Amino acid sequence: MSRFTRLAGNVIEAVLTPHAVDRYLELVDPMVTWADIRGRVTAVSRRTDRTVTFTVTPTRQFEGFRAGQFIQVSVVIDGVRQTRCFSPAGSQHAAGDLEFTVTADAEGHVSKHLRENLRVGDVLGLTPATGTFTLPGEPGARPANIRLISGGSGITPVLSILRTLVDEDHRGTVELLHFCRDADDNPYRAELDLLARRAGVSVNYVYTRAGGRHLGAEHLDDLGDVGFACGPAPLLETAKQLYSERGVELRVEEFAPPAAAAPSGEATGTLRFTEAGTEVDNDGRTILDQAESSGLFPESGCRMGICFSCTAVRKSGCTSNILTGETDSEPDQHIQLCISAPVGDVDVAL
Repeated sequence: MSRFTRLAGNVIEAVLTPHAVDRYLELVDPMVTWADIRGRVTAVSRRTDRTVTFTVTPTRQFEGFRAGQFIQVSVVIDGVRQTRCFSPAGSQHAAGDLEFTVTADAEGHVSKHLRENLRVGDVLGLTPATGTFTLPGEPGARPANIRLISGGSGITPVLSILRTLVDEDHRGTVELLHFCRDADDNPYRAELDLLARRAGVSVNYVYTRAGGRHLGAEHLDDLGDVGFACGPAPLLETAKQLYSERGVELRVEEFAPPAAAAPSGEATGTLRFTEAGTEVDNDGRTILDQAESSGLFPESGCRMGICFSCTAVRKSGCTSNILTGETDSEPDQHIQLCISAPVGDVDVAL
């Protein structure tokens, strides 16, 4: 076999791999794919001044989800594909469209874009569902008494669990305790009020800007057989303590990344983005945060070190893993930008 023939064969093989095929197919119709999962937006509503609720019809490759899991949703913004993790809010037993509600964060590049710009007909990238924030047992064999605790946008995976239990005609009790700013900041209030009329379902709200206190022992007289909590870090830490003290299982879903290990006052050195030809004084935050503050928008996803969407090559220097505290200085290594903070001078291929 000649060198040319081998080279031609390698090129054809590369072009015909599933992902390469999808790159061609999306030029014809972004919903026609070989391996990638995509979803077309079929409905959009903005129920509060900070949220957008939308449904998408996924392509045939999507195999469903378990209540409480999350999906990586990607959207192209200014020519760059951005990815974030969102939990479907619907029941795992509901066929058809996926429902998401996204709360626009003041610093949220993707969430703000979706809140302000998402329209019916838009096509989003999707991944298979994943995550362990799920109900134990199978339908008909769930724990009898289940407690759900949510804060802010943490309502979506918790609502998915509640809807799933209702669809399963759960015979025990399900109590939901939801914390948010006020009644106008609760995108699912009307539906939750209806669900609360069902036998065995209880829904309570705490509006923190109307005098309601944040989670404490007074809110949880009965922890049930198992608890689920999703929301801001202070709520989760309190829930963990309360459940640990009473020896009851608690499943937690954290949607905020941990803080960088080095406070800005202790950070030193220069962070250089070699491909962009820019550099900034290291302020101690993660490389992803500092890149975005510098006007760069590298692809990213969960921002918690789970999805590996934001990897890049550290050309030189030392970085610290903010989850473990471990440092590494071997050159030309792939690192996760969302959980890596510079330690002194660092060059990254961005």
